[in-house]
Amino acid sequence: MPHDDDQDIPLLAGTVRQPDGTPERLRRQIEFIMEADRLKNVFRRSPLLSADRRENDAEHSWHLALMTLVLTEYADVPVDAGKVLALVVVHDLVEIYAGDTFLYDTAAAADQEEREQRAADKLFALLPDDQREHFRALWDEFEARVTPEARFAKAMDRLQPLLLNYGNRGGTWRTPGVTEDDVLARKSVIKDACAELWRYAQDLIHTGAANGWVPRGDSCS
Repeated sequence: MPHDDDQDIPLLAGTVRQPDGTPERLRRQIEFIMEADRLKNVFRRSPLLSADRRENDAEHSWHLALMTLVLTEYADVPVDAGKVLALVVVHDLVEIYAGDTFLYDTAAAADQEEREQRAADKLFALLPDDQREHFRALWDEFEARVTPEARFAKAMDRLQPLLLNYGNRGGTWRTPGVTEDDVLARKSVIKDACAELWRYAQDLIHTGAANGWVPRGDSCS
């Protein structure tokens, strides 16, 4: 969770002098790209499969992009893979300032939207006006989940940590108070975009519960 003053931290670009004569548009684009480097230091709760540490947001976004390239054939309706790629690359950038909100932390979720809206205002304002509007529109589209591409992007966002938790024999499922029912409820948005992947996700969750990696919920007791 970020501190209250994280909205006011100096830009990384302020520590790097750009060459004299750099065009204003390019300068702003490079400042945005430099600031995005902060995403590599925003750590999620999900444990990696390949190392004994948690993944960071940049790794998460890359993994969603790869999943998009591999799994778009399972979308219930045809989607523009390029648009989905743009959505998954942009969707977590606001966490540079807002921090990652753990999926099962209801207290932290109370002001999540407010924190992320403020972060979006700050971050995308670094870009030239036309790109600011474009990137903000992508982020808003992902959050709204109205388009087929946004629904599929959200499905990838919920499926990816599920794979990590299953592969780690529990992972964040072992958080006190989290049950099989909680996991099913939080992951259910997958069915809005791809019925076959939702069936697969349920199989993973039920198998995890059967193996004792997540406690059975009330509906299964």
